[in-house]
Amino acid sequence: MHDTPQLRSNFRPGTTAWAVRRAQWRALGLTDEEMARPKIAVVNTSSELSICFSHLDTVAATVKAAVRAAGGLPFEVRTTAPSDFIHGAAKGARYILPSRDLIASDIEVGVEGPLLDGMVCLASCDKTTPGQLMAAARLDLPTVFVLCGYQGHGTSESEEVDIEEVFERVGALVTGAITLDRLHDMTEHAIKGPGVCAGMGTANSMHLVCEALGLALPGSAPVRAMTAAMFAQAEAAGRRIVGMVEEGLTARRILTEAAFRNAIAVTLAASGSGNCVRHLQAVAVEAGLSLSIYDLVDALGPKVPLLCAVRPNGPDRIEDLDRAGGARAILKRLGTRIDGDAMTATGRTWGEELADYRPPDDAALRHADDPHSTTPALVTLRGSLAPDGALLKLGLGGAEKMHFAGPARTFEDQDDAIAGLADGRIGAGDVVVLRGLGPRGGPGIASASWFVAALNGAGLAGKVAVVTDGQLSGLNHGITINQVAPEAFEAGPIALVEDGDAIVIDVASRSLGLGVPEAELARRRATLAAAPPTAERGWLSVFQRLASPIHRGATLAPD
Repeated sequence: MHDTPQLRSNFRPGTTAWAVRRAQWRALGLTDEEMARPKIAVVNTSSELSICFSHLDTVAATVKAAVRAAGGLPFEVRTTAPSDFIHGAAKGARYILPSRDLIASDIEVGVEGPLLDGMVCLASCDKTTPGQLMAAARLDLPTVFVLCGYQGHGTSESEEVDIEEVFERVGALVTGAITLDRLHDMTEHAIKGPGVCAGMGTANSMHLVCEALGLALPGSAPVRAMTAAMFAQAEAAGRRIVGMVEEGLTARRILTEAAFRNAIAVTLAASGSGNCVRHLQAVAVEAGLSLSIYDLVDALGPKVPLLCAVRPNGPDRIEDLDRAGGARAILKRLGTRIDGDAMTATGRTWGEELADYRPPDDAALRHADDPHSTTPALVTLRGSLAPDGALLKLGLGGAEKMHFAGPARTFEDQDDAIAGLADGRIGAGDVVVLRGLGPRGGPGIASASWFVAALNGAGLAGKVAVVTDGQLSGLNHGITINQVAPEAFEAGPIALVEDGDAIVIDVASRSLGLGVPEAELARRRATLAAAPPTAERGWLSVFQRLASPIHRGATLAPD
């Protein structure tokens, strides 16, 4: 039995903090022996609003039992629980990204306020994992993640269907390619059980990232929700957090520059969501690291081959990557391309963890000398239209996206763009510019993902390019450039684009150019009206005032 550690949560008897807390906790039925234990926050984003979170109370119970068995005292701490497909309904999905920072601050209040000793974070939908990672980096407490799994999918009219098909087929409905009855039937069968979207969207991508960073136990991601494997991981995490507190293994000892290099390497090898870039940048800021995730993408992109092709990047499903060994197997297959000295939540380095590990020999995960592609799965673009950078996910079809040029078709919101798709204002060869959607302009970085899904559902993927200062879904594909910086609200060049302007996307030179003479741009800039003050109140107005630029993570933390 370990000696009782010196814990920050064990207040000196006789002090006000000790007296009032003891009175509260005795009323809860806690004993003096329990109150001396390591006090562990079990951070739970349970919600009845979304299937992504519907199972987390059960997971939390498993974690708490394991914490108690290991000698700790668990306290369940609840936070907001944003789901893109549910909370994206209002204001053009402007609440989605700011919810990430709300989660981080919610955890700060719930864990730092009472001076708890460590935390287990139950990670599920897109913004919960990055928000929890930001909190871990900010608080620098012993932290371990439980990745709460992906949802199953079903069949509709004898064809496999998941949420990605539902997301995209709305575009087919707009163009008359499918009927409302067909779409209705797809919604009946797309999701079979709790968990996150069953594809390489942002949620599953961030689960892989979390393991690669070292804050989830090796072998955690991906995993089917509510399986024996998921519950075994939850139990292991509950036991391990008590040891991490005793060892003083805090988050920043794990979240080193080497950890971020490994996370980007896994993102590239899996063709993970481009949204991982801004989330990792925000986590790096919270960890106090002077690190550009864009620079890591540039540096590692040519070196890291594409090893798997999970939908929407290719034909495989997330279940296939799960069977093939997931994040741990990707790290093993990358060999010397990853930093084996990076620490993990086990207290061992990745080099030690991977030394004797042998991944399953499964076709869903290629070997590094026989990849799907050596073209970078994700690239940063800069140029006259994006001086501070933008992101393009190439994925499996990288060669098809190497060059695109066409006339601009400008829109200020995605609803108008979807209407333009229906009424013929958008056609093959166009470059759709969706602007005014960035972190401050949104405010709250509005979504362009529903338009892109509609575009792909209409059969125009690869025939129409999209350039936006807003955000896309990890399920989007096609020639889609997002996170253009500076954003239109900050008078970035994207604010100067007019219908018919030539836009050139050239991946070989990593450039995103606007074919307008500088003198004409200067004239437009001189007449550009200042961004009007927002009428928003509440959380979105706070985010608009404080958010950093998107290429610096769009975080509220000073950087």
